[in-house]
Order: sequence, then C-alpha cells, then structure tokens
Amino acid sequence: MTRSGMLVQAAVLLATATVGLSFSSPTLRAKKEVKLPADTTILKLEKDAPELMKKDRVPGLEIALIRNGKTTWIHAFGVKDAKTNQAVSNETTFEAASLGKPVFAYAVLKLVDQGKLGLDVPLTTYLPKPYIADDPRLSKITARLILSHRSGFPNWRSDDGLHIYFPPGDRFSYSGEGYIYLQRVVEQITGKPLNEYMTEAVFKPLGMTSSSYIWRPEFDALTATGHDENETPEKKWKPDEAGAASTLNTTARDYALFVEAILNGKDLKPATIREMEAPQIALDPACRICIKQEPKNLSTTLFWGLGWGIERKDGRKQLWHWGDNGSFKAFVMAEPKTKAAVVLFANGANGLDLAHPLVDEAMNTDTLAFGWLK
Repeated sequence: MTRSGMLVQAAVLLATATVGLSFSSPTLRAKKEVKLPADTTILKLEKDAPELMKKDRVPGLEIALIRNGKTTWIHAFGVKDAKTNQAVSNETTFEAASLGKPVFAYAVLKLVDQGKLGLDVPLTTYLPKPYIADDPRLSKITARLILSHRSGFPNWRSDDGLHIYFPPGDRFSYSGEGYIYLQRVVEQITGKPLNEYMTEAVFKPLGMTSSSYIWRPEFDALTATGHDENETPEKKWKPDEAGAASTLNTTARDYALFVEAILNGKDLKPATIREMEAPQIALDPACRICIKQEPKNLSTTLFWGLGWGIERKDGRKQLWHWGDNGSFKAFVMAEPKTKAAVVLFANGANGLDLAHPLVDEAMNTDTLAFGWLK
C-alpha cells in the first residue's frame, strides 16, 4: 500500500472510531483520544449540562443530537431518582408530556396522505354523534385548526364541561382538549384505540421500541422519576388510558428516530411535509392560552404549523415544541434545511430553565420560543 493510501485508511479508521463515540458508551469514552472538530458542540454540552443541572436543581437529563438527518450523539446525565441515585441511561424512559403532540400530528398526516382524513373537512363528519352539544360552531372545527391550535377550545375542560370560546380559526389558543377531540376522530376512522394505531403507524415503522401512550410493565424498571423544584421525588404517573396531548412515555433515542423521520420526509408526501412546516397562524407574543384574550399584535418570528411551533429569523426556519407535565420537562428543536435537531428530556420541574442554554448551544441559535413560553 502506498503512503497516501495508508494515510487515507488511517483517516477513515479515526473518523469511524470518533463517530462510534457519539453514543457515550462508558467503555468507548475511556478509549477516546481524539475528537473531530465537529464534536465541539458535544464537548460544550458535556461540560455545561452538569453545571446547569446543579444550578437549576434538575436530577436527571438525556439529550440527543441529530446532524444531517441522522442521530449522532445521545448522552445521559445525572440520576433517575434523587433517593435511589440510580443513574440515567440511554434506555431510561421519560414523560414526553406535550412532545407527544407532534408525534400524533405525524400520524394524523399519514391518514391525510391515505385519503382517510381531510385536513379541512369538519370533524363532525367522522363521528356518529356530536362531540359536544348545542354549539353550531363545532361544525367549523377541522384537523387543520386542531393541529394549529385554532379550535376555540380551552387547554383543558372545566368542571362544567367542554366549551368553544371563540369562532374556530379566529386566533391561536393552545389546547390539549383539541388534540383529544382529534384523537377520538382518529380512533373512529381507524377502528383502533390510539396507542394501537400509533404503534402500528409510527412506533414500529420507525423502530421506536420504548415508546407508548399507555404504561407498559417494563417501564417500571426503566422510568425516570419526576422531581419538584427542590429535587424532591414525586409519585409516578402511570397512564392506563392514552391521551394524544400528554401521556407519551419515551426515550431520547426513540424520539430522535421520530425527528429523523420528520427531517427526512419519511412516509409523508413532500407536499404534506411542506404543509406541516408552513406557518398556519402567527403567535400572540403575550399569550399562550388565549380563550378570552384577542391579540393586540402578532409575532413576526413565531408561528404555529401543523403540530409544531415555528421560529423564523435571520433567514432560518426551525420547528420546535416543549413538554411540561409539572415534574417532567422536555424540548425539541429541528431545522429542516440543515436536517439538524436536538431532543432534551429532564426529570425536574426546572427543566426548561436549563433547556434554553443547552438548546441554543446545540442549534447555534438564540431561541425565541423560551421567551414566549415564560
């Protein structure tokens, strides 16, 4: 072999070894000697995450990075439970909270592509009886309005039932109840409970083996425990009924596989992907749940698409969503043009505090979404 050939072979071997280190195996970490320049971001995250966890009192964290449409790094930090001190691993499951919404939206859009559901067809068309009674505005609500949070529903219903608070389509108001309504429609169309349909349509095709909208017995050994603001463990919620808006349990690895599918346009028509990523409504900078508040002005940088928040600034477009189940926090951001993304799960109530700087580092941005969330 020539000297130049030997150098090329050595470079390939070095690159292969470095990529293998991406998944943070303890054995591999012990052997690493050289990092490629592209790992600068990883080095920053490995340094900053533990410091931020200590500062913000978050016991456990898991982060996944996607580059060029492929997961390149997954890392677990801290402990699953502050009492047991059992370490978080890449197999640890977290409550994804509202990060379940984009996954459900993806499954809904698959039905659209199959011609089983129309984005702009009134959802009353699909159910045998009205979802709520005595409000003619119900016939105006479509899958498009649900996925872009323009249904007129509150986030969650009150003790006196579910009501429509403004004409559907008029403005944005974040609504978990809207997703539950669309869930009932999906269950009617498919003839299957939500988790069964999600498993067949999303989890199995994408290899998401540790994901479910209902509790599975093996989660008892795998799950992280949620913690309050003072790192006190809280009782674990084990949902026995699937809720598209909030009950997904998953791992950073599994969720990254879903984000890969979004970035690579897997199993959706190109036109459907474009529709999903297109702004449907500009957000009110001062309001997230806006059932009684009309916007005084609208953002020029933050929007909502079909299942995703959208940030547009400095010539870049990024998709994002947050999750908040109280003692569990989560965040995802993805950039379609570069096919880069970050997924973050935390088992502490202060998780979004540390998510902001870590997401900014991972995506080389100054994320505006966190300011809107606060």
